[in-house]
Amino acid sequence: MRRGRLLRNPQFVILWAGQTVSVFGDQITILALPLAAVLTLDASAFQMGLLATLAWLPHLLFSLHAGVWIDHRGRRRATMIAADIGRALVLASVPVAYFLDALTMPHLYAVAFLHGSLSVFFDLSWSTIFVSVVPREDFVDANSKLFQTRSLSSVAGPSIAGGLVQVLGAPVALAADAVSFLGSAAILARMHVVEPEPDRDPSERLRTRLASGIRFIFRSDILRASLLSFSTINFFNLMFSALFVLYATEELEVKPGELGLILGSAAVGGLIGAVAAPRLSRAIGVGPSLMVGTVLFPLPLMLVPAAGGSHRLVLAFLFLAEFGAALGVMILDVNGNSINAALSPDRLRARIGGAHRVVNYGVRPIGSLLAGVLGEAIGLRSTLWIAAGGATLAILWLIPSPVPALRELPEQAV
Repeated sequence: MRRGRLLRNPQFVILWAGQTVSVFGDQITILALPLAAVLTLDASAFQMGLLATLAWLPHLLFSLHAGVWIDHRGRRRATMIAADIGRALVLASVPVAYFLDALTMPHLYAVAFLHGSLSVFFDLSWSTIFVSVVPREDFVDANSKLFQTRSLSSVAGPSIAGGLVQVLGAPVALAADAVSFLGSAAILARMHVVEPEPDRDPSERLRTRLASGIRFIFRSDILRASLLSFSTINFFNLMFSALFVLYATEELEVKPGELGLILGSAAVGGLIGAVAAPRLSRAIGVGPSLMVGTVLFPLPLMLVPAAGGSHRLVLAFLFLAEFGAALGVMILDVNGNSINAALSPDRLRARIGGAHRVVNYGVRPIGSLLAGVLGEAIGLRSTLWIAAGGATLAILWLIPSPVPALRELPEQAV
C-alpha cells in the first residue's frame, strides 16, 4: 500500500525520474573526471587531491549563504533547473577543450569548482521540493526508492563510463553527463508543486539568518550527533576516494575498463542496501539501522589497501570492498536523510541544509587535500589505511546520543 501510494503521486514520480536521469550521468563524471586528470594530463597525487578538494570546496564556502538565499527567494524548482543547465555547460567545456588541444589541469580545477558550486544550489533546493511532494509517513520509503535508483545507476554507470573512457577517452565521456543534466532540467520543468512561502522577515538580520541553521542543529541531540558522525565518515572517505583511482590504476595496475566493471558490479550491494533499508528500519528501528550503516559503510574499504597477490585476487578484494561499502552507505543514507527531513521545519529547511553541508561537506575538501599531501609524503597505500581506519570511528558520536533508542522517525522540531 505504501509503495502504491508513492507511485500514484505524479509529482514524486517526476522528481524521481529527474533524479534517475541525473544520477546515471553523474556516474560517468565520478569516474571520467579523475581519469581525465590521470590518463590525459598525467596528474600527480597532489593534483588529484587538489581536484577533489575544489569539487567539494563550494559546499564549505557557499552552503550557509545559499541556504539563506533559497529560503528568502523561494522558487526552488526554477533554481534547480538553472543549476542543471549550468552544470551541463560546465561539463561540456571539457570535451570542447580536449578537441581544441587546450585541456589543462587548471581547466579541470575550474570545472570541478563550478560544478560543485551549482550543485550546492540544486541540492539545497531539492530538499524542500522533496518534503513538498512526499508525505511525512512516506519519507523512508521515498528515500529508499530514490537511493535504489542511485544504486542502480552505480551498477550500470561505472561499467558504461569505463567503456566510454576506454573507447572514446575520459574527456569525451563527460559529454554524456552534460546531456543527462539537460534531460533532468527538461523533466523538472514539468513539475507542479506548491512550495513553502519564502521566509522574508524584514526584522531578521542576515547574521541571525546565517547562524539559525547551525544553532538549530547543535540544539538537537539527534541532529548534532548524526552530523558529527557523518562528517567524520566524509572527512576520511574523501581522503580515501581522492586517491582511490590513482592507487587502483597506478599501483594495482587495474585498467579503466576493469575498474568500471568492478565498481558497477559491486554497486549491486548498494541496490540491496537501498531495498533493505526500510525493512531493516521497521524491524529494528530507524536509529539502530543508522548505526548499522555507519559501521558497514567504511569497514569494508580496508580491503583496498590490503589488496595484493595475483591480479585476479586484487580485483576480488576491490569488488568485496566496494560491494560492502555500497551496501552500508545506502542503509546509512536512507535512514539518515529520513531523520533529517522529519526533524527540520519547513521555514528553516534550506538554512538547516546549508549549515549541515558547511560541516558535513566542508570537511571533504580538507580531507581530500590532506590525502594529496599524505599521498606524496608517506605513499598512497599508507594514506588509504589511515582513511579507511579513521572512518570507522564515526560510530562513537552516535553511541551516547538518543539515536540508538530511536525506533520511529522523530517529530518535527519547532
